[in-house]
Amino acid sequence: MRVALFLTCVNDTLYPDTGRAVVKLLTRLGVDVDFPEAQTCCGQAHYNTGYRHETEPMARHFAGVFRDYDAIVTPSGSCGAMVRELYPRMGERARSEGRGDGLATVLAPVVPKTYELTEFLVDVLGVTDVGAYYPHRVTYHPTCHGLRSLGLGERPLRLLRAVKGLELVELPGADECCGFGGTFALKNADVSAAMGADKVRNAESTGAEVLCAADNSCLMHIGGTMTRLRTGIRPVHIAEILASTEEDPAV
Repeated sequence: MRVALFLTCVNDTLYPDTGRAVVKLLTRLGVDVDFPEAQTCCGQAHYNTGYRHETEPMARHFAGVFRDYDAIVTPSGSCGAMVRELYPRMGERARSEGRGDGLATVLAPVVPKTYELTEFLVDVLGVTDVGAYYPHRVTYHPTCHGLRSLGLGERPLRLLRAVKGLELVELPGADECCGFGGTFALKNADVSAAMGADKVRNAESTGAEVLCAADNSCLMHIGGTMTRLRTGIRPVHIAEILASTEEDPAV
């Protein structure tokens, strides 16, 4: 199986340790991971802001870079949802606008083989116990794209429950948005901040040391709120928890 890591812009720029954690984890599980250096943005931010046609060259580039791999793994529910849910929509829209089947044909091969990390672990590798060790009290926030677009469901929780030393506590209002939403946080700052504060108060009520999620963009938003409210809770990507072992523990 030829597996490629699609790191995403946010992780590449701000959270490279998440990418390293994915490689460490998958390598430990016997997966040979490649990192195509020609990869760029999937176009999610542009598409969601209304630049639909301008996103098409980015989607074509993504398909060209990753087309020869058996699986494309990303530590981002939102970027995974862009490929799986919105790339087909882009192809259909081009067809409905009378521009032919070209875009849909180019994008189709990468759509079904793009996986968010926890999907890949549970559905493709068939594992829930990845040999991780993380002795902390943790609560899990299911981000909107993972919850609603990809339908990750219990997969992340099953993985977390199998981590040695980890105490998993339920997050009240877990299915509520944290308020990030990309440009939503800029255009509707007051609403976004209020939603973030609600999420953080719920996290505080659990007594957790760590709040984890499958999207660093949401963790960035939540983490900023946690810092301002001085909660002492740390935002950590689930990949970094799953990559942690007794011999090489995460901080």
